Amino acid sequence: MKSSGLYFSRADAQKRVRGVYLFAVSWSHYTTKTARYRPVKSSRAQTRVRFHSIPEIRFEEQKLTSYSGLILFQALFDRLQLKERIRKAFAHRKAHAIFGHDVIFLCLIVHLVLGYRRLRDTDLYRTDPIVTRVLGLQQLPDVSTLSRSLADADERSVLATRELLRSGVLDRIDHEALARTTLDFDGSVISSRRYAQGLAMGFNRTRKGERSVYPLYCTVAQTGQFLDVHFRPGNVHDSNGAQEFMKHCFSAVRAQRPRTQIETRMDSAFFSQDVLFALDEQGVEFTASVPFERLAQLKAIVEARVHWSEIDPEWAYFEADYCPKKWPTGLRFLCVRHLVPERRQGPLQLDLFEPRDPRAEYSVIVTNKKEGAKAVIEFHHGRGTQEGLFGEAKSQAQLDYIPVRSEHGNRIYSLASLMAHNLTRELQMQCRDRERATEPKRPALWLFHSLRTIRNRFILRPGRLTRPQNTLTLSLHVDRDDQSTFTHFLKKILPKDA
Repeated sequence: MKSSGLYFSRADAQKRVRGVYLFAVSWSHYTTKTARYRPVKSSRAQTRVRFHSIPEIRFEEQKLTSYSGLILFQALFDRLQLKERIRKAFAHRKAHAIFGHDVIFLCLIVHLVLGYRRLRDTDLYRTDPIVTRVLGLQQLPDVSTLSRSLADADERSVLATRELLRSGVLDRIDHEALARTTLDFDGSVISSRRYAQGLAMGFNRTRKGERSVYPLYCTVAQTGQFLDVHFRPGNVHDSNGAQEFMKHCFSAVRAQRPRTQIETRMDSAFFSQDVLFALDEQGVEFTASVPFERLAQLKAIVEARVHWSEIDPEWAYFEADYCPKKWPTGLRFLCVRHLVPERRQGPLQLDLFEPRDPRAEYSVIVTNKKEGAKAVIEFHHGRGTQEGLFGEAKSQAQLDYIPVRSEHGNRIYSLASLMAHNLTRELQMQCRDRERATEPKRPALWLFHSLRTIRNRFILRPGRLTRPQNTLTLSLHVDRDDQSTFTHFLKKILPKDA
C-alpha cells in the first residue's frame, strides 16, 4: 500500500485502522460519561423566540401584595403585644386626630422594616393589603399626616418611646437568664445638610462643616440589640452625659435581673477617675482604653519594657505595677503590643505622650476584672462588634436619616429605626435556639441574619390574598429551602392553638 511516497504492508494498515477505531470508541465513551457533568451549550434556536401578539389587557380587583413575608412581623407584633405597648407609651397624648401617635409610630417601624427611607416613600405601598393588615388600618396616613405628627412630638413621647425600646430588650435578657450581660457604650455621628432643631456643627473628618447630632448608644453584646440611646447635639465630647446615662442603663438591667453580672467596655473617651471608680463601687466589671496623654508615665513604662508575654505571634502584653498618685486605690493596667505586619510608609511622626515604633502599636487597658490577661484583652477587643451594629442600623434601618425639622420628631424617627433593628433580631431569637456559648470576646449568642437578608429572603415576596371556602389564604411563591424556614418561623411565633 502506497501513501505519500511511503510503502506500508497490509498488517501495518490494519493496525492503524484498528487504533483509530479504538480511539473513536474510547472518546465516545468518555464524552457520554462526562456529559452529565459538563454544561451543554444551547443553540441560538433554543434560546431565542419571537413574540408577535400582544396579550389582551383585563383589569380585575385582586388583593395582590409585594410583601408577603411581612406576615411574620404581624405574628411577632401579636406575640409581643407591641400594639398595646405602643398605645400605652402614647397614652398621654389625646387622640384628636384620625391617626393617633401610636399608629404613626407603628407605621414608621413597618416603613423602616420594608427598607424605605423618606416619608414620601409611603406612596409606594399605600394600597398593599398585607401592609394595611399588619398595621390594622384600611388606609395609610399620607405624607403630610406623618410629617405633622412627628413635628408635634414632645419630650414625654420621646421618654416613653425610650422606655418602650428598653423594655423589649430587658424582657429578652430576662427570658434568656443571662449570667453575664455585656453593655457597650459608644457614640455615632448622624449628620445632615438640611437645617433641623438640635443639630450643631461639630468635629467631622469626612464632612467638615456639616451640622449633626451625636447620640450615645448602649448595646447588649449577647443579643446584638440597642438597649437605650442618649440624644446629644453634634458639638459635644464623647463623654458628655455618659456617666449618668451608664448608671441609668445599669440600674435598668439590675431591676429586671438582679443576679446577672454586668460588664462593660469603653474606649479612651470615657476614661475618667470618677467613671471608673463609680463602676467599681456598683460592682460592674469593666475594661477601658487608657489615653497616654492623661497618664504620661505610661509611655516611659512601655518603652522601658524588654520582656513581653506573647499571646500569639502578633499580640503580646505585660501587667504594669502602676497606680496614679491621686487615685485612692490601684486598678489593673495591662500594656498591649501589636506587631504591625508591614512597615509603615513615610516619615515617622513622633508624639510627646504615645510610644512610637515603626513595627508595633501600643495600647493600655485598665480593668477591675480578675480573669487572666489574655481573656481580658480579648474581651476588650470584642467591642468592635458594636461598630457593625451601627453600620447595619444606618444602612438597613435608616438610623442616619433626619426626616423633619423638629428635634423631638427626629428622635422619634431614630427610636423607630432602633425598634426595627431590635424586632428583626427578636424575630430570629424567637425562632432559633442559641448557637454560641459565652466566649471571651462576647459575640452574640445567635448567628444573626442582617435586616437586609431577612427582607430579601422573606419580606419582599409577591403573593395574593384569597378566600377559598371562606378561609383567608395567602398564596406566595418561595423557594423550597426558604419554604421550610418560613414555615418554621411562623410556627414558632404563632401560639400553639392558632
